[in-house]
Amino acid sequence: MPKLNAALIDRLRLCWVPLLLAVGLNGCSTYYGQLALGQLELLRQRQPVEAIIADPSQDTALRQRLVQALQAREFASQALGLPDNDSYRLYADLQRPYVVWNLFATEEFSVEPLQHCFPVAGCVAYRGYYRQGAARGEAARLRLQGLDTHVAGVEAYSTLGWFDDPLLNTMLRRNDEQLAALIFHELAHQQLYLPGDTAFNESYASFVEREGLRQWRASRGLVEQDEQGRIRYRQLVELVLQTRERLATLYASELPPAELRRLKQAEFMHLRQGYRALRDGAWEGDRRFERWFAQPLNNATLLPFGLYDRWVPAFSAIFEQCAGDWPCFHQRVAELARLSSDEREARLSEAQAERQNQH
Repeated sequence: MPKLNAALIDRLRLCWVPLLLAVGLNGCSTYYGQLALGQLELLRQRQPVEAIIADPSQDTALRQRLVQALQAREFASQALGLPDNDSYRLYADLQRPYVVWNLFATEEFSVEPLQHCFPVAGCVAYRGYYRQGAARGEAARLRLQGLDTHVAGVEAYSTLGWFDDPLLNTMLRRNDEQLAALIFHELAHQQLYLPGDTAFNESYASFVEREGLRQWRASRGLVEQDEQGRIRYRQLVELVLQTRERLATLYASELPPAELRRLKQAEFMHLRQGYRALRDGAWEGDRRFERWFAQPLNNATLLPFGLYDRWVPAFSAIFEQCAGDWPCFHQRVAELARLSSDEREARLSEAQAERQNQH
Protein backbone atom coordinates (compact mmCIF):
# COMPACT_ATOMS: atom_id res chain seq x y z
CA MET A 1 0.00 0.00 0.00
CA PRO A 2 1.60 3.34 -1.04
CA LYS A 3 2.06 6.12 1.47
CA LEU A 4 0.34 9.49 1.13
CA ASN A 5 1.22 11.11 -2.16
CA ALA A 6 3.55 14.06 -2.49
CA ALA A 7 0.75 16.47 -3.40
CA LEU A 8 -1.00 15.81 -0.12
CA ILE A 9 2.22 16.22 1.84
CA ASP A 10 2.77 19.54 0.03
CA ARG A 11 -0.73 20.66 0.97
CA LEU A 12 0.04 19.95 4.62
CA ARG A 13 3.24 22.01 4.68
CA LEU A 14 1.35 25.20 5.52
CA CYS A 15 0.11 23.55 8.69
CA TRP A 16 3.72 23.03 9.80
CA VAL A 17 4.40 26.75 10.12
CA PRO A 18 3.27 27.10 13.77
CA LEU A 19 5.16 23.98 14.83
CA LEU A 20 8.35 24.96 13.05
CA LEU A 21 8.07 28.45 14.55
CA ALA A 22 7.76 26.88 17.99
CA VAL A 23 10.91 24.85 17.39
CA GLY A 24 12.78 27.95 16.24
CA LEU A 25 11.68 30.02 19.21
CA ASN A 26 12.98 27.36 21.55
CA GLY A 27 16.40 27.19 19.99
CA CYS A 28 15.75 23.89 18.19
CA SER A 29 16.06 22.11 21.53
CA THR A 30 16.27 18.34 21.65
CA TYR A 31 12.80 18.15 23.18
CA TYR A 32 11.07 20.24 20.53
CA GLY A 33 13.07 18.53 17.83
CA GLN A 34 11.76 15.10 18.83
CA LEU A 35 8.21 16.50 18.82
CA ALA A 36 8.60 17.74 15.25
CA LEU A 37 10.26 14.54 14.01
CA GLY A 38 7.78 12.31 15.83
CA GLN A 39 4.79 14.11 14.36
CA LEU A 40 6.32 14.05 10.87
CA GLU A 41 6.94 10.31 11.09
CA LEU A 42 3.36 9.76 12.20
CA LEU A 43 2.06 11.75 9.23
CA ARG A 44 4.21 9.77 6.81
CA GLN A 45 2.75 6.48 8.07
CA ARG A 46 -0.86 7.39 7.25
CA GLN A 47 -2.93 5.46 4.73
CA PRO A 48 -6.59 5.98 3.70
CA VAL A 49 -8.84 3.67 5.72
CA GLU A 50 -11.11 2.96 2.75
CA ALA A 51 -8.13 1.79 0.70
CA ILE A 52 -7.09 -0.66 3.42
CA ILE A 53 -10.64 -1.97 3.75
CA ALA A 54 -10.84 -2.51 -0.03
CA ASP A 55 -7.48 -4.33 -0.21
CA PRO A 56 -7.95 -8.12 0.19
CA SER A 57 -4.23 -8.55 0.89
CA GLN A 58 -4.61 -6.65 4.17
CA ASP A 59 -5.25 -8.48 7.45
CA THR A 60 -8.92 -9.48 7.65
CA ALA A 61 -9.26 -8.64 11.35
CA LEU A 62 -7.76 -5.19 10.76
CA ARG A 63 -10.15 -4.50 7.87
CA GLN A 64 -13.13 -5.48 10.05
CA ARG A 65 -11.98 -3.20 12.88
CA LEU A 66 -11.53 -0.31 10.46
CA VAL A 67 -15.04 -0.82 9.03
CA GLN A 68 -16.47 -0.41 12.53
CA ALA A 69 -14.25 2.59 13.23
CA LEU A 70 -15.26 4.29 9.99
CA GLN A 71 -18.94 3.87 10.86
CA ALA A 72 -18.32 5.52 14.23
CA ARG A 73 -16.39 8.29 12.47
CA GLU A 74 -19.35 9.03 10.18
CA PHE A 75 -21.69 9.03 13.17
CA ALA A 76 -19.49 11.56 14.96
CA SER A 77 -20.02 14.22 12.30
CA GLN A 78 -23.55 13.35 11.20
CA ALA A 79 -25.12 12.84 14.64
CA LEU A 80 -22.86 14.59 17.17
CA GLY A 81 -21.99 17.76 15.26
CA LEU A 82 -18.26 17.06 15.38
CA PRO A 83 -15.79 18.20 12.68
CA ASP A 84 -16.19 16.60 9.25
CA ASN A 85 -12.63 16.24 7.94
CA ASP A 86 -10.16 13.45 7.17
CA SER A 87 -9.22 12.84 10.80
CA TYR A 88 -9.74 9.16 11.70
CA ARG A 89 -10.42 8.36 8.05
CA LEU A 90 -6.71 7.57 7.79
CA TYR A 91 -4.72 4.81 9.52
CA ALA A 92 -1.13 4.47 10.73
CA ASP A 93 0.62 1.48 12.24
CA LEU A 94 3.40 2.83 14.44
CA GLN A 95 4.71 -0.60 15.47
CA ARG A 96 4.64 0.31 19.15
CA PRO A 97 2.05 0.06 21.96
CA TYR A 98 1.60 3.81 22.56
CA VAL A 99 1.84 6.86 20.35
CA VAL A 100 3.53 8.98 23.03
CA TRP A 101 4.56 8.71 26.67
CA ASN A 102 3.57 11.62 28.92
CA LEU A 103 5.87 12.65 31.74
CA PHE A 104 4.30 14.21 34.84
CA ALA A 105 6.41 15.79 37.58
CA THR A 106 5.94 17.58 40.92
CA GLU A 107 8.13 18.92 43.67
CA GLU A 108 8.78 16.46 46.50
CA PHE A 109 6.31 18.21 48.80
CA SER A 110 3.66 19.40 46.35
CA VAL A 111 0.69 17.98 44.48
CA GLU A 112 0.80 20.76 41.89
CA PRO A 113 2.25 19.71 38.51
CA LEU A 114 5.17 21.35 36.82
CA GLN A 115 3.52 23.25 33.97
CA HIS A 116 4.80 23.24 30.40
CA CYS A 117 3.57 25.85 27.92
CA PHE A 118 3.34 25.45 24.15
CA PRO A 119 2.42 27.89 21.36
CA VAL A 120 -0.86 26.19 20.33
CA ALA A 121 -1.93 23.94 23.19
CA GLY A 122 -1.19 26.43 25.96
CA CYS A 123 0.02 25.22 29.36
CA VAL A 124 -0.40 21.57 30.29
CA ALA A 125 0.67 19.39 33.22
CA TYR A 126 3.01 17.09 31.29
CA ARG A 127 5.54 16.75 28.47
CA GLY A 128 5.05 14.19 25.72
CA TYR A 129 7.77 11.98 24.22
CA TYR A 130 7.56 9.79 21.13
CA ARG A 131 10.03 7.31 22.61
CA GLN A 132 9.53 5.62 25.96
CA GLY A 133 13.26 5.64 26.63
CA ALA A 134 13.42 9.41 26.24
CA ALA A 135 10.55 9.89 28.70
CA ARG A 136 12.12 7.56 31.23
CA GLY A 137 15.50 9.18 30.81
CA GLU A 138 14.10 12.64 31.52
CA ALA A 139 12.15 11.22 34.48
CA ALA A 140 15.38 9.81 35.92
CA ARG A 141 17.08 13.18 35.51
CA LEU A 142 14.25 14.94 37.34
CA ARG A 143 14.29 12.38 40.15
CA LEU A 144 17.96 13.15 40.70
CA GLN A 145 16.84 16.74 41.31
CA GLY A 146 14.47 15.52 44.03
CA LEU A 147 11.23 15.64 42.01
CA ASP A 148 8.44 13.05 41.93
CA THR A 149 7.79 11.71 38.40
CA HIS A 150 5.34 9.50 36.55
CA VAL A 151 5.48 8.23 32.94
CA ALA A 152 2.23 7.11 31.31
CA GLY A 153 1.67 5.68 27.82
CA VAL A 154 -0.98 7.40 25.67
CA GLU A 155 -2.99 5.66 22.94
CA ALA A 156 -4.02 8.79 21.02
CA TYR A 157 -3.86 12.56 21.03
CA SER A 158 -5.39 15.38 19.02
CA THR A 159 -3.44 17.95 17.02
CA LEU A 160 -6.49 20.20 17.46
CA GLY A 161 -7.23 20.33 13.74
CA TRP A 162 -3.75 21.31 12.57
CA PHE A 163 -3.43 17.92 10.89
CA ASP A 164 -5.74 15.09 9.84
CA ASP A 165 -5.20 12.81 12.83
CA PRO A 166 -5.15 9.11 11.91
CA LEU A 167 -6.53 6.07 13.59
CA LEU A 168 -3.54 4.35 15.16
CA ASN A 169 -2.70 0.74 15.89
CA THR A 170 -2.34 1.90 19.50
CA MET A 171 -6.05 2.77 19.52
CA LEU A 172 -7.02 -0.72 18.35
CA ARG A 173 -6.07 -2.08 21.77
CA ARG A 174 -9.63 -1.03 22.67
CA ASN A 175 -12.78 -2.89 21.68
CA ASP A 176 -15.10 -1.42 19.02
CA GLU A 177 -17.22 0.58 21.46
CA GLN A 178 -14.22 1.93 23.36
CA LEU A 179 -12.64 2.89 20.04
CA ALA A 180 -15.79 4.76 19.00
CA ALA A 181 -15.74 6.61 22.33
CA LEU A 182 -12.08 7.56 21.82
CA ILE A 183 -12.83 8.93 18.34
CA PHE A 184 -15.66 11.06 19.77
CA HIS A 185 -13.36 12.31 22.53
CA GLU A 186 -10.50 13.31 20.25
CA LEU A 187 -12.79 14.98 17.69
CA ALA A 188 -14.31 17.01 20.52
CA HIS A 189 -10.85 18.52 21.08
CA GLN A 190 -10.88 19.59 17.43
CA GLN A 191 -14.35 21.06 17.87
CA LEU A 192 -13.26 23.23 20.79
CA TYR A 193 -10.06 23.61 22.77
CA LEU A 194 -9.26 26.32 25.31
CA PRO A 195 -5.49 26.70 25.78
CA GLY A 196 -4.43 26.44 29.42
CA ASP A 197 -7.65 24.98 30.89
CA THR A 198 -7.12 21.22 30.98
CA ALA A 199 -10.09 20.43 33.24
CA PHE A 200 -12.48 22.35 30.95
CA ASN A 201 -11.14 20.73 27.77
CA GLU A 202 -11.05 17.18 29.08
CA SER A 203 -14.42 17.37 30.85
CA TYR A 204 -16.05 18.68 27.68
CA ALA A 205 -14.48 15.94 25.57
CA SER A 206 -15.36 13.31 28.18
CA PHE A 207 -19.02 14.36 28.14
CA VAL A 208 -19.09 14.23 24.33
CA GLU A 209 -17.47 10.79 24.52
CA ARG A 210 -20.00 9.41 27.03
CA GLU A 211 -23.16 10.89 25.55
CA GLY A 212 -21.90 10.15 22.05
CA LEU A 213 -21.31 6.51 22.96
CA ARG A 214 -24.78 6.27 24.53
CA GLN A 215 -26.35 7.57 21.31
CA TRP A 216 -24.08 5.39 19.18
CA ARG A 217 -25.19 2.30 21.07
CA ALA A 218 -28.84 3.31 20.80
CA SER A 219 -28.49 3.83 17.03
CA ARG A 220 -27.28 0.23 16.74
CA GLY A 221 -30.05 -1.19 18.91
CA LEU A 222 -27.73 -2.17 21.75
CA VAL A 223 -28.89 -2.40 25.36
CA GLU A 224 -27.95 0.28 27.87
CA GLN A 225 -24.31 0.07 28.89
CA ASP A 226 -23.50 -1.46 32.26
CA GLU A 227 -22.56 1.44 34.57
CA GLN A 228 -20.74 -0.71 37.12
CA GLY A 229 -17.29 -0.07 35.68
CA ARG A 230 -17.84 3.69 35.53
CA ILE A 231 -19.17 3.78 39.09
CA ARG A 232 -16.15 1.89 40.37
CA TYR A 233 -13.76 4.15 38.49
CA ARG A 234 -15.51 7.17 40.01
CA GLN A 235 -15.05 5.65 43.47
CA LEU A 236 -11.36 5.16 42.74
CA VAL A 237 -11.04 8.78 41.58
CA GLU A 238 -12.68 10.00 44.79
CA LEU A 239 -10.26 7.89 46.83
CA VAL A 240 -7.27 9.36 44.99
CA LEU A 241 -8.57 12.93 45.21
CA GLN A 242 -9.07 12.59 48.95
CA THR A 243 -5.45 11.46 49.25
CA ARG A 244 -4.31 14.42 47.17
CA GLU A 245 -6.24 16.86 49.36
CA ARG A 246 -4.73 15.41 52.54
CA LEU A 247 -1.26 15.61 51.03
CA ALA A 248 -1.82 19.25 50.04
CA THR A 249 -2.75 20.03 53.64
CA LEU A 250 0.29 18.12 54.91
CA TYR A 251 2.68 19.94 52.58
CA ALA A 252 1.30 23.30 53.66
CA SER A 253 2.35 22.57 57.25
CA GLU A 254 5.66 23.66 58.72
CA LEU A 255 6.86 20.18 59.65
CA PRO A 256 10.52 19.31 59.03
CA PRO A 257 11.33 17.45 55.78
CA ALA A 258 12.02 14.12 57.50
CA GLU A 259 8.58 14.16 59.15
CA LEU A 260 6.92 15.22 55.89
CA ARG A 261 8.51 12.25 54.12
CA ARG A 262 7.30 9.83 56.79
CA LEU A 263 3.73 11.15 56.72
CA LYS A 264 3.77 11.28 52.92
CA GLN A 265 4.51 7.56 52.74
CA ALA A 266 1.84 6.90 55.37
CA GLU A 267 -0.72 8.61 53.12
CA PHE A 268 0.18 6.38 50.17
CA MET A 269 -0.08 3.34 52.43
CA HIS A 270 -3.52 4.57 53.49
CA LEU A 271 -4.50 4.93 49.81
CA ARG A 272 -3.51 1.33 49.11
CA GLN A 273 -5.47 0.15 52.14
CA GLY A 274 -8.53 2.07 50.95
CA TYR A 275 -8.26 0.47 47.53
CA ARG A 276 -7.96 -3.04 48.97
CA ALA A 277 -11.03 -2.42 51.14
CA LEU A 278 -13.05 -1.47 48.04
CA ARG A 279 -11.61 -4.31 45.95
CA ASP A 280 -12.32 -7.03 48.50
CA GLY A 281 -15.57 -5.52 49.76
CA ALA A 282 -18.04 -3.57 47.62
CA TRP A 283 -16.26 -4.51 44.37
CA GLU A 284 -16.42 -8.24 45.14
CA GLY A 285 -12.84 -8.95 44.15
CA ASP A 286 -12.74 -6.80 41.00
CA ARG A 287 -9.02 -6.34 40.28
CA ARG A 288 -9.19 -4.09 37.20
CA PHE A 289 -7.10 -1.38 38.91
CA GLU A 290 -4.50 -3.76 40.32
CA ARG A 291 -1.85 -2.81 37.78
CA TRP A 292 -2.03 0.87 38.69
CA PHE A 293 -1.54 0.11 42.38
CA ALA A 294 1.36 -2.25 41.63
CA GLN A 295 3.57 0.70 40.61
CA PRO A 296 5.43 2.95 43.07
CA LEU A 297 3.08 5.76 44.12
CA ASN A 298 4.10 9.39 44.52
CA ASN A 299 2.69 12.87 44.02
CA ALA A 300 3.05 12.69 40.23
CA THR A 301 1.07 9.46 39.87
CA LEU A 302 -1.96 11.27 41.33
CA LEU A 303 -1.93 14.13 38.80
CA PRO A 304 -4.06 12.68 35.97
CA PHE A 305 -7.02 11.97 38.26
CA GLY A 306 -9.89 14.44 38.31
CA LEU A 307 -8.88 16.28 35.14
CA TYR A 308 -11.06 14.27 32.77
CA ASP A 309 -14.37 14.46 34.58
CA ARG A 310 -14.34 17.45 36.93
CA TRP A 311 -17.02 19.35 34.96
CA VAL A 312 -18.84 16.47 33.27
CA PRO A 313 -22.05 17.00 35.32
CA ALA A 314 -22.00 20.69 34.33
CA PHE A 315 -21.80 19.80 30.64
CA SER A 316 -24.60 17.29 31.17
CA ALA A 317 -26.75 20.11 32.53
CA ILE A 318 -25.93 22.34 29.54
CA PHE A 319 -26.82 19.49 27.17
CA GLU A 320 -30.18 19.09 28.91
CA GLN A 321 -30.79 22.85 28.68
CA CYS A 322 -30.29 22.49 24.92
CA ALA A 323 -32.85 19.64 24.87
CA GLY A 324 -30.20 17.30 23.49
CA ASP A 325 -29.44 19.48 20.46
CA TRP A 326 -25.74 19.13 19.63
CA PRO A 327 -25.25 22.41 17.68
CA CYS A 328 -26.86 24.30 20.57
CA PHE A 329 -24.64 22.47 23.06
CA HIS A 330 -21.41 23.14 21.16
CA GLN A 331 -22.38 26.81 20.82
CA ARG A 332 -23.08 27.14 24.56
CA VAL A 333 -19.71 25.59 25.37
CA ALA A 334 -17.98 27.94 22.92
CA GLU A 335 -19.61 30.87 24.71
CA LEU A 336 -18.25 29.59 28.03
CA ALA A 337 -14.78 29.38 26.52
CA ARG A 338 -14.87 33.10 25.72
CA LEU A 339 -15.43 34.06 29.37
CA SER A 340 -12.71 34.88 31.87
CA SER A 341 -11.48 31.88 33.85
CA ASP A 342 -13.22 33.04 37.03
CA GLU A 343 -16.55 33.68 35.31
CA ARG A 344 -16.32 30.41 33.39
CA GLU A 345 -15.71 28.44 36.57
CA ALA A 346 -18.60 30.21 38.29
CA ARG A 347 -20.94 29.31 35.42
CA LEU A 348 -19.78 25.70 35.42
CA SER A 349 -20.18 25.47 39.20
CA GLU A 350 -23.72 26.81 38.89
CA ALA A 351 -24.59 24.28 36.18
CA GLN A 352 -22.97 21.51 38.20
CA ALA A 353 -25.03 22.38 41.29
CA GLU A 354 -28.19 22.49 39.20
CA ARG A 355 -27.45 19.05 37.78
CA GLN A 356 -26.76 17.55 41.20
CA ASN A 357 -29.94 19.03 42.67
CA GLN A 358 -31.99 17.50 39.87
CA HIS A 359 -30.48 14.08 40.39
